[in-house]
Amino acid sequence: MTSVAYAGLWIFIFAIPWERLVVLPGLSIVTRVTGGLALVLTVLAIVVSGRVRRWRVFHTAALLFVLWTGFAVWMLELPTVPQKYYTFVQLFLVLWMIWELTSTPKRQRGLMAAYVFGCTVPAIATILLYIRHAGMLKRFSAGGADANSLGMTLALAVPIAWYLSLTTPSRLHRWVFRAFLPLGMFATALTGSRGAMIALMVALLIVPITMSLSPGRLAAAIALICVSGALVIAYVPETIVERLSTTGSSVESLSLGGRFMLWKAGMHAFAYRPMMGYGVGAFKRAITPELGEQALVAHNSFISVLVEEGIVGLVLYLTMFLSVFFSVLRFHGLERRFALLLMATLTVTMLPLTWEDQKAVWFIMATLIAMSPFRYAGVRAVSQAPRVLVPPTRPRVVART
Repeated sequence: MTSVAYAGLWIFIFAIPWERLVVLPGLSIVTRVTGGLALVLTVLAIVVSGRVRRWRVFHTAALLFVLWTGFAVWMLELPTVPQKYYTFVQLFLVLWMIWELTSTPKRQRGLMAAYVFGCTVPAIATILLYIRHAGMLKRFSAGGADANSLGMTLALAVPIAWYLSLTTPSRLHRWVFRAFLPLGMFATALTGSRGAMIALMVALLIVPITMSLSPGRLAAAIALICVSGALVIAYVPETIVERLSTTGSSVESLSLGGRFMLWKAGMHAFAYRPMMGYGVGAFKRAITPELGEQALVAHNSFISVLVEEGIVGLVLYLTMFLSVFFSVLRFHGLERRFALLLMATLTVTMLPLTWEDQKAVWFIMATLIAMSPFRYAGVRAVSQAPRVLVPPTRPRVVART
């Protein structure tokens, strides 16, 4: 039964990157259906087995964060419960399912593969959109999804794909995962997202920091990166190149695409309600008195949590984040380098976007936490193994006649 539930969870993770391609008005129907099915199967599997895994600090902090957001909604007496709160509840259930069902490294890598395969769908769809409408659009994003979010989603898959290519025993699978690098790089560039390109540059560091390869594999890796860069340079439209080239000037002028203005207004609003905040999903309403019609969402995950959930909410959210980080520090070898690089990429994606309620963010944190018991349990077992004292043997004396 657990295997069936895991299959349902695998399909849900596979659907996350392309959920926007199949939607009803205001509803991502694919992840709703697959997520609901996975939840039902997980509950049945737990009932049949009669076992529940012990939580880590990460899971406790996540539950407290969700409870706090609901408590704030009740205390602030909001007229309606925001949809964002229900999203947080659903995301916590995803964390719980991943923890209960990924009890082996093989299953953890299986969910990572599901995410990479899922990212292949919007990447190919974005490239096909570019082929059909190359001269009509300035930026390309499959299914009308936000180009910045799509670019970040694809950038996160790059280090995961490379890690899987190094750990899979199958030569075919190895090259399938490596093939995602040029595909993901090209599709990310087509989105025209400056933040996504920065995240992609961080993600690509996974290649040099894991370069303990044989000469043949090293040459293949270098060739793969060169081909990927050549594709981007040769085929990305000039309008996108010009937009990406303004990243430095945008940072120097502190405009950041208008984000600095939003962050400044958010900090002003936070000063009036530092503890409770304004309620989940209320960032735009909180800064409207200062910015008027220019008010938008935070475009920074941590500032968004601070203004909406107050200091208490931010502390709980950062506890989730830091518990993952400190667990990763206890990894060893390839897994440690991969996990730290993935955490760095994740942080970069969250800085320019309101991504605290994105499925990809919670999936990555939950997967890294699921990896932690297995990555240092062996070292702990060796260090704590009882020593067996063997009494010294006396030399045998043979009598001479």
